[in-house]
Amino acid sequence: MASLSSAISNPGHILSPNALAHDVKPKKICYSQCHAFFLPPHRSPICRMGFVSGLERKKTLKSRIFASVTVDTPVNTSPEKVQLPKGDTWSVHKFGGTCMGSSERIKNVAKIVLSDDSERKFIVVSAMSKVTDMIYDLIYKAQSRDDSYLSALDAVLEKHRSTACDLLDGDELGSFLAQLNHDISNLKAMLRAIYIAGHATESFTDFVVGHGELWSAQMLSCVVRKNGVDCNWMDTREVLIVNPTSSNQVDPDFKESEERLEIWYSKNPSKTIVATGFIASTPKNIPTTLKRDGSDFSAAIMGALFRARQVTIWTDVDGVYSADPRKVSEAVILKTLSYQEAWEMSYFGANVLHPRTIIPVMRYDIPIIIRNVFNLVVPGTKICRSTEDEDGQGLESFVKGFATIDNLALVNVEGTGMAGVPGTASTIFSAVKDVGANVIMISQASSEHSVCFAVPEKEVNAVSELLKSRFREALNAGRLSQVQVIPNCSILAAVGQKMASTPGVSATLFNALAKANINVRAIAQGCSEYNITVVVKREDCIRALRAVHSRFYLSRTTIAMGIIGPGLIGGTLLDQLRDQTATLKEEFNIDLRVMGITGSRTMLLSEAGIDLSRWKELQKEKGVVADMEKFVQHIHGNHFIPNTVLVDCTADSSIASHYYDWLRKGIHVVTPNKKANSGPLDQYLKLRALQRQSYTHYFYEATVGAGLPIINTLQGLLETGDKILRIEGIFSGTLSYIFNNFIGRRTFSEVVAEAKRAGYTEPDPRDDLSGTDVCRKVIILARESGLKLELSDIPVESLVPEPLKDSASAEEFMQKLPQFDHDLAKKRQIAEDAGQVLRYVGVVDMVNEEGAVKLQTYKNDHPFAQLSGADNIIAFTTTRYKEQPLIVRGPGAGAEVTAGGVFSDILRLASYLGAPS
Repeated sequence: MASLSSAISNPGHILSPNALAHDVKPKKICYSQCHAFFLPPHRSPICRMGFVSGLERKKTLKSRIFASVTVDTPVNTSPEKVQLPKGDTWSVHKFGGTCMGSSERIKNVAKIVLSDDSERKFIVVSAMSKVTDMIYDLIYKAQSRDDSYLSALDAVLEKHRSTACDLLDGDELGSFLAQLNHDISNLKAMLRAIYIAGHATESFTDFVVGHGELWSAQMLSCVVRKNGVDCNWMDTREVLIVNPTSSNQVDPDFKESEERLEIWYSKNPSKTIVATGFIASTPKNIPTTLKRDGSDFSAAIMGALFRARQVTIWTDVDGVYSADPRKVSEAVILKTLSYQEAWEMSYFGANVLHPRTIIPVMRYDIPIIIRNVFNLVVPGTKICRSTEDEDGQGLESFVKGFATIDNLALVNVEGTGMAGVPGTASTIFSAVKDVGANVIMISQASSEHSVCFAVPEKEVNAVSELLKSRFREALNAGRLSQVQVIPNCSILAAVGQKMASTPGVSATLFNALAKANINVRAIAQGCSEYNITVVVKREDCIRALRAVHSRFYLSRTTIAMGIIGPGLIGGTLLDQLRDQTATLKEEFNIDLRVMGITGSRTMLLSEAGIDLSRWKELQKEKGVVADMEKFVQHIHGNHFIPNTVLVDCTADSSIASHYYDWLRKGIHVVTPNKKANSGPLDQYLKLRALQRQSYTHYFYEATVGAGLPIINTLQGLLETGDKILRIEGIFSGTLSYIFNNFIGRRTFSEVVAEAKRAGYTEPDPRDDLSGTDVCRKVIILARESGLKLELSDIPVESLVPEPLKDSASAEEFMQKLPQFDHDLAKKRQIAEDAGQVLRYVGVVDMVNEEGAVKLQTYKNDHPFAQLSGADNIIAFTTTRYKEQPLIVRGPGAGAEVTAGGVFSDILRLASYLGAPS
């Protein structure tokens, strides 16, 4: 037992056959399978050749399959040494486990190899998909003394046996199956040894786990030969020499590998070579691996050794995306990346390449092509020295891609005693090194008052405790104020070679984050300027990624919308959106997605956007009980869309009371609802203060003039330094219609009834005739102009006769209204006798700091007397427009124009968020 443990722990020692005799019974271990570390390192290659026991009995077979793990090459009987040709005649292809996942896929790989018209081809393959994991699991089970490792090994055997039977026939099949059974038999003995010892060294594990690549390479080479092409297969452990530098990294020995490649090729000349990825040998010929995902690295190293024209990495995606397409649906495939850009993106977690793959090919300017083995029509992504302007993307090309790393924590060490004290940073990071933690990002204030860095969250507690221990004296003395841990962080990295020396890239990035209401916790940028890294809350990461990608890239300005109140105005808005969204998407890159519609009783929610051509049907079929909290959470919680807007088409004060919380959460608000801006003054001031200090937008143009640009005009005057003296106007389309038609011998009640039938009034005309609606508009304009007035401060002349204010219903009110026609008829007659007309107006008097709503007379030539229909008119008297007021006139009532005003605000929001203006 001692000898067995010693052999497994120290692969350089010989394992005695007697050590396992009682376990494997009559079976004999073939030492050709394990001589690489069961023989002393000083034994010569020629001596080792004597242990290749499986070859002699296969001499009669035409197959070129050799013992799977033989470290040395078979003796070549040719007396001539063949020189290895290097250069552009070689193309290197690497096929991953997914590409080699089944017999059909291996046939597909063979077709790709055969269709390559390069003069010489070198093919690197991984193990079949899942096989490496299966073998690691075998070792784990054997170490754990779990007997199921035997059935698991049988599954590995069956996977390769059935695949070979589908692919091969005749001598090729017989030879491969004989070798496969031979290898499995030896693996069973080795795993039994691990089972008995209860552990396996890293080199022993590396030896066992490399079998998947050996079998893949053998099968593919057989399939290629079956198609009439001369093809050798290479066990790269005979050629590729690496020096392990840590538990998860190795450095290639290019000089030694190049010499071994020359020797191997002189004995095995071929224009098509299939080689194992992932595995290599140490300088002492002990098998090792290039660690996880190392097949890409293998291909790059071999490409450099051959000075190949290019290295093509075949995978199951169409190329390198500008962001993770699972997180950003608008991510695009990049045509080109520079070596540095690919390097940065792979470091920050992008599914590009093994991080070290780029280093070998950079030396010889060998491009790497990332292509999809399942979609050959897509050209993929080319990684090369310089990308120039191949993408032709203007600003977008400054930032090529975005990547994220999750599950991080920030460690912040700060204190006034750090400033100017040499060695503080050294102490901090030596502690991190002692813990074995990986520092992802470092940021230090120029004042040296604080240093913060990001580490994986699973390592942060150990880092924090050790730092507190190392700095206990400084913390107790007050030279350091704290060692703070900020958990639940993620990193977002923007990568692009053209970011260097390009002004405004950082500004654009942070502006996009600010407009998405993302708080940045830490920032780092290297002096190369290829990368800007920010740390954000984990829950904000996807939204941040989506926001910056939308701002820089070709994706549309996408806004998630929630429509509240699908009544007359809301329903009309939905119809307008239905008719216009396709045009907005195609011509203006604005993507408006209605993710939810809610009324007072029922709401309709969608993950991808509601089909507005049938939203009423869907609301009946799939509507659920309305819940405002769940509704808002659904609209705002879609991290694929960073911009969220809630459109309140109601006149409900309880809905308006939510605006402050929505804006605080980063949700934009668009509304024709007057209740928020005309409600209690303190709440209005609080709302506006929040709006001004954040990047969240609150648009309410339709609260005063429906679709007329009244708020916009007023804001433009104030922002350009004009001073408002007086605002006077007919703000009610209903009352405009009534007084425009209250002429001749017509009675007031008759005209009101006509307006009601035409749909100009509210269901209860008292809501219009009371003047409350006009009063709210006056308050909104007064507050917009700078007056701090409450609704109760505005005197209102009501047109509802006092006795009828408490009528039980609208019908009763309309029946009794003719009884009071006399008073207004008398006022009309007085006005007509004086050459004037009656108009119901609202007034904001900035000079006297007051407002009023009243029935006023105007001369027949006054602009207010020239109205027709339900038009509104507003006159702005300012220091600039003192002699001739600035007048805005047009339709001020009706669902179409009000919904149009709301729609206009939504498009203004899109423009603010980055859409073309």
